[in-house]
Amino acid sequence: MYLVESKGGAILCMLVSLLFLGTWPAVMTLLERRGRLPQHTYLDYTFTNLLAAVIIAFTFGEIGPSKPNEPNFLSQLSQDNWPSVLFAMAGGVVLSVGNLSTQYAWAFVGLSVVEVITSSLTVVIGTTLNYFLDDKINRAEILFPGVGCFLIAVCLGSAVHSSNTADNKTKLDSFSSHYKDAPLGHSLPTVKETRVDLKDSENETIPANKAKAGTAAFLIELEERRSIKVFGKSTFVGLAITFFAGVCFSLFSPAFNLATNDQWHTLKKGVPHLTVYTAFFYFSASCFVLAIILNLTFLYHPVLNLPKSSLKAYLRDWDGRAWALLAGLLCGFGNGLQFMGGQAAGYAAADAVQALPLVSTFWGVVLFGEYRKSSRRTYALLCSMLLMFIVAVGVLMASSGHRK
Repeated sequence: MYLVESKGGAILCMLVSLLFLGTWPAVMTLLERRGRLPQHTYLDYTFTNLLAAVIIAFTFGEIGPSKPNEPNFLSQLSQDNWPSVLFAMAGGVVLSVGNLSTQYAWAFVGLSVVEVITSSLTVVIGTTLNYFLDDKINRAEILFPGVGCFLIAVCLGSAVHSSNTADNKTKLDSFSSHYKDAPLGHSLPTVKETRVDLKDSENETIPANKAKAGTAAFLIELEERRSIKVFGKSTFVGLAITFFAGVCFSLFSPAFNLATNDQWHTLKKGVPHLTVYTAFFYFSASCFVLAIILNLTFLYHPVLNLPKSSLKAYLRDWDGRAWALLAGLLCGFGNGLQFMGGQAAGYAAADAVQALPLVSTFWGVVLFGEYRKSSRRTYALLCSMLLMFIVAVGVLMASSGHRK
């Protein structure tokens, strides 16, 4: 079994994890904006997410000979370690619910803001729990100022969302008289009722796909194209889903920590702790089972007024499937690397990967045109938020300790 033992190796795992965990939400969001049903996307994602855990288990978990205190993956499957297994599976359950929730929240609140709020809640709650579970191996005088930076970042993220919403309202108000008395997030006429022809300099109609990102026409055309309709629905729905997801995310890392280090002494004497690879396998397996159950249910009983689907329709839907499968791999390997780094340097320090909004915001701007043509106030708040996240991730990584 291969173990990350150096502080430098742990930090490298965290950085690669940060890239992966910040990218997969952007891929999922891209598919929703192209009109693919989130139930179909999440089912595809679920299969490769489990595949990543299996690959990690049979590679890193099987390198070298099995030792009594450090058994390989296959050797540990037959051991009497069910208390730790249940902790790992509980972590997979809350992660699955959190990931599923964010897929709907992204449509209402936007990729950047959702990632900021959920990541900050994960750090504030989860990192604090991990600090005490890890027997305080991280430097508190560095760790908790880093947590404070995340708190400031979430406040700035909320301000960015508020400012950007006001900017979009102004764009829509000026676009058509239909929007004069209906701010974004409240009851609006249907898109078809508000559709107007756009003219270029030669008075010829500009095709719908030529609307520039950040314009009112772009916002309306996006609404027509996407699978989750947000016009006419309060953004409070999206924020409520986001905070719920954040609480779920804050619990999965402490549960995994308990699974691998048995701080509550639930294992029988002489039974070795779960290795990070075995725990991650059980973690991902429970995540997979719950995701399959929920998404098959949502195919026939969708939420948020999404159209009904079926297993047959899902199997025939190949549009965007490759991207959904890629998202599952990115998330799976990202989580695995986070846990590998956390086992070496402390799970509290490994929560530095929750600076993933840095990556998600980059993709949000590049792929989805978020914050295009916004006000100077929005840009200033956005830059301040990103700067605070850069400081936060640096501080959390600097607090890394070494597990004895």
